[in-house]
Amino acid sequence: MQTRFPNKALPYLLLSPSVIIVILFFVLPSLNSFYLSFFRVSSLGNKRIFIGLQNFTRLIADPTYRNAIIVSVKFAIFVVLSGLSVSLAVAVVANQRFRGFSLYRTLLIWPYALSPAIAGLIWAQMMDPNIGLVSHLLKIFLHFRFNYYTSSRDALGFIAVAASWKMLGYNIIFFLAGLQSLPAELLEAASIDGAGAWRRFWRISFPLLSPTTFFLFIMNTLYAFFQVFGLIHITTEGGPGRATDLLVYKLYRDGFIGLNTGYASAQSIVLLVMVSVLTIMQFRYAGSRVFYR
Repeated sequence: MQTRFPNKALPYLLLSPSVIIVILFFVLPSLNSFYLSFFRVSSLGNKRIFIGLQNFTRLIADPTYRNAIIVSVKFAIFVVLSGLSVSLAVAVVANQRFRGFSLYRTLLIWPYALSPAIAGLIWAQMMDPNIGLVSHLLKIFLHFRFNYYTSSRDALGFIAVAASWKMLGYNIIFFLAGLQSLPAELLEAASIDGAGAWRRFWRISFPLLSPTTFFLFIMNTLYAFFQVFGLIHITTEGGPGRATDLLVYKLYRDGFIGLNTGYASAQSIVLLVMVSVLTIMQFRYAGSRVFYR
């Protein structure tokens, strides 16, 4: 059934706010960054010297930038895989019909409602090696001295777990909506045929959730590369020893602390291209396995 608008200009008018926001806050800044990436810009921004592709060739030779790529990929893999698997497990539990679970489902969205900076502050207090409750319990029960101030491994694991937790609520809501929209007759027929709960989930529920899983796979990847700046800035600031120096944080440090605008602009363009290529590959290879019922 097609919807016909009485006024042909009405659809464009309804879309115009979103289009204007995208142009103002994404397209124009991206074009400006692309332009600045070909210049060496003074710290005050009042002088520009055209240097062509030197900022991009400098990236290739920069060991700290290669380290940021490796750290970002490790971080993204952990956040995407752990976030999706844990949130799916929680959504399956939350989908059960027990008394009080409606309140439980409502509370699951709370972590996503927090800003990244607040989430980082909460985790920094819990995992602080001196006063943190969780780090103290790890020391008592597992004899593990957790210290994200000095240990590179602990620091990367710390921000990865915190970032995964921050995204759990978002993932759970979508998985829960997908689970509740599954056709009950298929699950009932499988149960009558003798299929257990585990078999019903992997053979029926999980394949039917593939559109939701694919969507969350894309969104979590974008989150891991672009939306964790506040979390890192409030906790580790890229340390120790650049162990948590993700691409988005290195871009900030070079552009806003080092005032190397041209070099930071080149990093932003490379990051945008990298994530765009990754997203296209996900649509090309993972998207072909999605089952739309």
